[in-house]
Amino acid sequence: MKKIGNISTIAMIIIGVGLLALPFVNDSRSMLILLTQIFIFAIFAMSYDLLLGFTGIVSFGHAMFFGIGAYTTGIFLQRFEPTMGSLLLSLVVGFAITMLISFIVGLLTLRLKSHFYAMLTLAFASLFLVLAEKWRSLTSGNDGFTFRVPEALKDRTTFYLVCLILMIAIFLVLKRFTNSPLGRVLMAIRENEPRVESLGFNPLYYKITASIIAGVTASLAGSFYVMSLRFVNTSVFTIDTTLDALLMTIIGGVGTLIGPIIGAGLIEFAHHWLSELAASYPIFERWIIFFGILYILAVMFFPAGIVGTIRGWRASKKKQITETTSKEKKVAG
Repeated sequence: MKKIGNISTIAMIIIGVGLLALPFVNDSRSMLILLTQIFIFAIFAMSYDLLLGFTGIVSFGHAMFFGIGAYTTGIFLQRFEPTMGSLLLSLVVGFAITMLISFIVGLLTLRLKSHFYAMLTLAFASLFLVLAEKWRSLTSGNDGFTFRVPEALKDRTTFYLVCLILMIAIFLVLKRFTNSPLGRVLMAIRENEPRVESLGFNPLYYKITASIIAGVTASLAGSFYVMSLRFVNTSVFTIDTTLDALLMTIIGGVGTLIGPIIGAGLIEFAHHWLSELAASYPIFERWIIFFGILYILAVMFFPAGIVGTIRGWRASKKKQITETTSKEKKVAG
């Protein structure tokens, strides 16, 4: 099993190096933009996986945190000089607002069943959506607005590399967090909350902590998403954005962190591929139907997600080898 883990680590390093070298060997602008979107949505999906996969919390309004980051960065870069200072300030303000909202929503609902949290996050996300639509003097409503990005991030290759490094950094930080004692408590809460409470832990404290970390990570993804477009509108608050994160997490593998990255890649490539086919073949104009079919097939063949199913196969194979070895020893004895 240790050998398999080493192979996985080596494969990830090779893929990471390949992605770092890609812009220098392939000058396709569309591919660069697509991969940048994948890196950003991978960060967003990992933040959702922290809630769903490691804590067992279902959220229908995770787009709220994504949208807060998106609008905070967009407004700061539009209203002030688009410098790195303005960008960093917008990130800090976005984090602060997200932490406050996460704390309030978590305090109100996480002491109850998880579906209360799901409903309240959906209500808050709808509230922010309406606020963004109606506060036209600040947000320009559904029309949205464009803005300039800092000079250092104008080059698509530079922005691609920043997003890739950011995705890797977030993955490593969340991996370390989930393997920490605090992360172990979160997984124990997911499996059996009453038992965790009987051991003297306060589940509410740990769930609110997970909610805040997930919200801040989603806010960061939202900020970089709008910078990749240099445009923001109310779509960042819609439930479709949350559903994208949910699908990426489920298809890739819940509770794995690497799964949401794979899921983000598959879904974004599927969006891109089906949209291109629609331009040539009228049957693909309703591409969302075909996307739904792909999702059904993925769930049928990979019920635990791609990474979860592969891990299940490995565990089953290891068990078979162990049983075979045990039988052989008994026969020899």
